[in-house]
Amino acid sequence: MRFADLHLHTLFSDGTHTPESLAAQARSLGFAVVALCDHDTVEGCVRMSQACAREGIEFITGSELTAEMDGHELHLLAYGVEVTHPRFLVELARFQGVRQNRIREMVACLNRLGIPLAAEAVFRLANCASPGRPHVARALVSAGLCDNLDEAFARFLKRGRPAWVPKYKMAAGDAIDLIHDAGGLAVMAHPGLNRTDDFIPRLVSAGLDGLECFHSKHSTALSERYLMLADRHGLLVTGGSDCHGYNKGRPLLGTIRLPYEHVRQLRHRLERLRAATVHSHSVATLKI
Repeated sequence: MRFADLHLHTLFSDGTHTPESLAAQARSLGFAVVALCDHDTVEGCVRMSQACAREGIEFITGSELTAEMDGHELHLLAYGVEVTHPRFLVELARFQGVRQNRIREMVACLNRLGIPLAAEAVFRLANCASPGRPHVARALVSAGLCDNLDEAFARFLKRGRPAWVPKYKMAAGDAIDLIHDAGGLAVMAHPGLNRTDDFIPRLVSAGLDGLECFHSKHSTALSERYLMLADRHGLLVTGGSDCHGYNKGRPLLGTIRLPYEHVRQLRHRLERLRAATVHSHSVATLKI
């Protein structure tokens, strides 16, 4: 059988792998398809596509967006988006600016606690347009201010801790529209972690395309639950490790192996979406 991992991160957001090393690992583990879903960016997609081509692996573009519904946070994976789509890039740039300001706010909180960390140190370590809390944690460890990442989050960065700062979230319906406008499909990431199951019917009405049923932090029972919900609502099934690099010394890549049939269905839905988009543009031109 052929398998896929459709949820990977690189150093273009808060991962630790380069696109090249990630593609090489995926090949060594026997994957046929991978997708890159860095947070609020598609910057790594060109390099990942090239690396996958060299390794003989199929590649699907993607990004992970943070959204909300009724004040509850959820994450949407944007599969198959056009990485040069103007509106999508404008919105991503706005998200990235918010992320950078959030870093400054977190560092300011740390400074008020007497922790001598500079925002520029975090940005140098992150070396990307889409920094996040893991970069602050790594900077704290690098500066000798915390012994490890777990301590950094537990003492300062987790929700409710003194340096936690809320994250900007786009309304879920707007995020789904944005993904569709960029030629992509919107899939709810790791639903078992966000506890937003009650919103799935409303998200489906808003255009949700799929559920990430298989995830490295989903139990077998959770995966079965989301497979049932996907079938009930006519949603695509996806899955991925959500690999950010090394987690307590163990790489997550390889923990999820999505059967290729689900990739085939995703690609078929993408083709239908693009055909419908071309048709609607043709009709609009005729009317003009």
